[in-house]
Amino acid sequence: MNFDAIAVSVALVRERIARAAERAGRNPQEITLVAVSKTFPAQAIRDAFLAGVHHFGENRVQEWESKAPDLSSVDAIWHLVGHLQSNKVRRAAALFDRIDSVDSFPLARRLDVAAAELAKTLPVLIEVKLDPEPGKSGADPANLITLAESVLTLPNLNLRGLMTIPPFLDDPEQVRPYFRKLRALCDAAAHHLGRHLPELSMGMSHDFEVAIEEGATQVRLGTAVFGPR
Repeated sequence: MNFDAIAVSVALVRERIARAAERAGRNPQEITLVAVSKTFPAQAIRDAFLAGVHHFGENRVQEWESKAPDLSSVDAIWHLVGHLQSNKVRRAAALFDRIDSVDSFPLARRLDVAAAELAKTLPVLIEVKLDPEPGKSGADPANLITLAESVLTLPNLNLRGLMTIPPFLDDPEQVRPYFRKLRALCDAAAHHLGRHLPELSMGMSHDFEVAIEEGATQVRLGTAVFGPR
C-alpha cells in the first residue's frame, strides 16, 4: 500500500473507532490506535505515522531490530505486543518504549533489571491467557493478582493494565465474552491493589469495535491499517 491508501485506511479506522465509542457512551480520544506493523516495511510505518498514527506494535524483537535504524527520525511510541523470550529481554528493553506482553514474574524481573541498566522506566501490561488453546502465551487469570502484586514491587516497571489475545472467531459477537472477562479481571485487580489500571489492550482488525464497546483503551490493528499481509 502507498501513502494515500494507508491514509484512507487510517481515516476509516478512526471513524469506526469513533462510532464504536459513541455506541458505548465513551470519548474516542480515550482509545489509542496501535498499528501492528509485523511483516510490513519501514516505509509503510513511516506512511502510517504521516497519516497520524503515533503508536506502533511489533511482535518480534529481531524484526524490529532490523527496521528500527530506518525509523530513527520517526517520533512514535514503539510497543512490543508479541511474546517476549527471556533471552531477548535486554534487547527489548532497549528497543521498545512499552512492553505489552508480560506474562510471568521471572520475565518481569529480568525486564526490571534491564530497564534499570538503561536508566529508564518501562510501562508494561500483563498479558492474560483467556484462549484455552494450548501453546498460547499469557498469565493464568487465577494467578493474575499475585503476579500484579509482584510486578508492582519492581521499581523500573510501571504496571499500566492488561492485554489479551482471544480466540480468532469469525463472528465478533462470539469474542465479546473474552473482552468482558478481561475488563472484569482488570477492575478486580485494580480494586484489590488499590491502584488504577487505566489500560486495556484488546481487539484486533476483525473485532476491535466490540472490544471498544467492552472497554478497550488500546486496539491493535494490522490489516485494517496496512492491508493484508
